[in-house]
Amino acid sequence: MAVSTTMVVVVTAIYVVIMLILGYIGYKKTRNTEDYLVAGRNAHPVVIALSYGATFISTSAIVGFGGQAANLGMGLIWLTVFNIGVGILIAFVVFGKKTREIGQRLKAITFPDLMGKIYQSQFMQVLTGVIILIGMPLYTAAVLIGGAQFIKETLGISYGISLIGFALIVAIYVVFGGLIAVMYTDAVQGAIMLVGMTFLLIATYLLLGGVSVANTALTNMADLVPVKLAEQGMNGWTVMPDLGSPIWYTVITTLVLGVGIGVLAQPQLVVRFMTAKDNRSLNRAVLVGGPFILMMTGVAFTVGALTNVYFYQTQGKISAQVATAGNIDTIIPIFINSAMPEWFVVLFMVTLLAAAMSTLSSQFHAMGTALICDVWGRGRECALSLRANQAGVLVMIILSVIIAFLMPGSIIAIATAMFMGLCASAFLPIFAVAVYCKRPDPLAAKASLIVGALAWFIWAFFVNTKYAAVFGLSKALLGTVGILGYPWSAIDPIVIALPLSAITILSLQYMRGGCAAEAQTA
Repeated sequence: MAVSTTMVVVVTAIYVVIMLILGYIGYKKTRNTEDYLVAGRNAHPVVIALSYGATFISTSAIVGFGGQAANLGMGLIWLTVFNIGVGILIAFVVFGKKTREIGQRLKAITFPDLMGKIYQSQFMQVLTGVIILIGMPLYTAAVLIGGAQFIKETLGISYGISLIGFALIVAIYVVFGGLIAVMYTDAVQGAIMLVGMTFLLIATYLLLGGVSVANTALTNMADLVPVKLAEQGMNGWTVMPDLGSPIWYTVITTLVLGVGIGVLAQPQLVVRFMTAKDNRSLNRAVLVGGPFILMMTGVAFTVGALTNVYFYQTQGKISAQVATAGNIDTIIPIFINSAMPEWFVVLFMVTLLAAAMSTLSSQFHAMGTALICDVWGRGRECALSLRANQAGVLVMIILSVIIAFLMPGSIIAIATAMFMGLCASAFLPIFAVAVYCKRPDPLAAKASLIVGALAWFIWAFFVNTKYAAVFGLSKALLGTVGILGYPWSAIDPIVIALPLSAITILSLQYMRGGCAAEAQTA
């Protein structure tokens, strides 16, 4: 349904004005580059937690992964477990404190800058920045698509207009406000997301007759699983797919491991650790971040699966059959617009806007600074120029919008898993050694970075058929989507690339003297 234009305009205008005011406050407080890039290293723990969580959780999680849950079932709840255990506890406790201490000591301002300074290598900084510039636009495009799809369904306007308008709003405050503005808006957006998702969970269960009735109804729909999915191992929406089946590999290796582990090495999230005043702030942030991630992802995956019950009861169809042109990224927007009252549709639109804008602002910030400070600006004292960083952000926004127009349907969750898997494969081993090894070896790190990135790209381009179909390189060069058969064609690149990257750095680090030896030059 198309909701009241007046209500949409009023609510959206209020939201946008609040965001712009926060952006302006951030702009006024941004007195130097350190303010722009790491929020002056004095952020409040609640702001850190909400900013980290809101940056982590986007329309990709709500719309894209919610759609995947509608299609593949509640097995995605395992991703929630990983998000909390790995993305919050391990990230903050194991990596966060060391990152803050080292980042502050070395005066690092971006993730590539941190790697370059720890390994005392310009090559590390530049290549890390290049990988971010290659991979992150896929993720930003996916988030843009999620927001644009919901705006399109809600307002009844064209996808192109909703995409461009959405990108413009984000661009205005992230270009001018820097990371102080980004973290202020993230905190408010995180609060909005928490309210919206809590109501969505309650409203969905009330609509379907309660928790027990709704879950039982979904379990009893197992015989409605499409034949194509059943042949690939799916047994229903409340049970895991068959072990070792194609769908099991997709759920576990791509969605759960790709995103669940990949979060540890997300450049835009690592920077959040460097904004903390002290380690106590990070400890306190965990207490807020854990419950926040539980509500965001847990609700999205639960409600996504339950949309099958609603659509079957009201239309006699499962969710995938209701999706526009078979695009599962439209399932959550269609459900919200069909099942919820008009006022909540508008509230949820703002929730999704908040989710998307919080992630996009941090992504654009990370890409812009990678382009200007870490790649183009080496040796040019780029960090002294706020205008140069702002120009870099603007360039990456335009690139992301172009990619969003070119990407196929049902791509949001896949594109998200792509980028996070690439980050884990290329960055996680060098990041772990950098913060925990007293004498990290630059040659070992260079080799690990190259091996991890190359292994991921080769597997994504030529082996994993889901990814290879998106890129089209294997088909164009070899006439086939993938060069290896099942099960290799279903295994995510992270399963291959991350171990290779880790083995490379650990073996070379050991052979060249270990962590206690003097740093080697390379």
